[in-house]
Amino acid sequence: MSQIQLAAPSFQSLHIKMRFGSQDLSTGTGFVVQSGSGPLLVTNRHNVTGRNPHTGQPLSKTAGVPDNIVIMHNQKGRLGNWISREEPLFVAENQPRWHEHPQMGAKADFVALPLSNTIDVDFYMYDPSQPGADILVGPADVLSVVGFPFGLTGGGSLAIWATGFVASEPDLPDQPTFLIDCRSRQGQSGSAVIAHRGGGMVAMAGGGSSVFSGPVTRFLGIYSGRINAESDLGIVWKASAIAELIADV
Repeated sequence: MSQIQLAAPSFQSLHIKMRFGSQDLSTGTGFVVQSGSGPLLVTNRHNVTGRNPHTGQPLSKTAGVPDNIVIMHNQKGRLGNWISREEPLFVAENQPRWHEHPQMGAKADFVALPLSNTIDVDFYMYDPSQPGADILVGPADVLSVVGFPFGLTGGGSLAIWATGFVASEPDLPDQPTFLIDCRSRQGQSGSAVIAHRGGGMVAMAGGGSSVFSGPVTRFLGIYSGRINAESDLGIVWKASAIAELIADV
């Protein structure tokens, strides 16, 4: 029997559960990056605050906001197995453990949470400062939002790939976000957004193309939710903005 080959993004995205005490409030997605001070979980700010970033109202139907988060990590040395680890969200009352973007602060809907409970855990990280092959990514190009819609998985704790298209110019200077057209839903907040190609001849940024013998991935950023409930247009915070946050930790 041949060994199953897993696509790395399927296990790089991690299922997370926001809780108040032991009460479940919501689910979402995150991924791990490395900083100078250790591993960090990157996810949306509205996941850890439990509040609508525009109105400040609680997102949970219980009106509760989280004080801890449970992460389904990859188990050390056993890819295809997972282990849950709890992380507190606050050092003390009203003193969050997470880090926000050094300039945009609460306006940026992504944060980095230091990971302290990592016994028996393996990390499969993204590096926003080196996002991968310079695949051509422009309006109407295909991309994937890799996460856990409605808390569902693709088997075990493997992520589900939602496929969509770039909907606005992704490389405009001084714009930390771009839009995608993708049927994404709750639970995918905090998902890694990637351009993934199966190999062969691949168009590259700046013109020309390259031949790859296997799959190639470019990390584009973090999914932050739809622009409103009536639209399939969603917001992606760019890899470059995430790199700025990590460098500041």
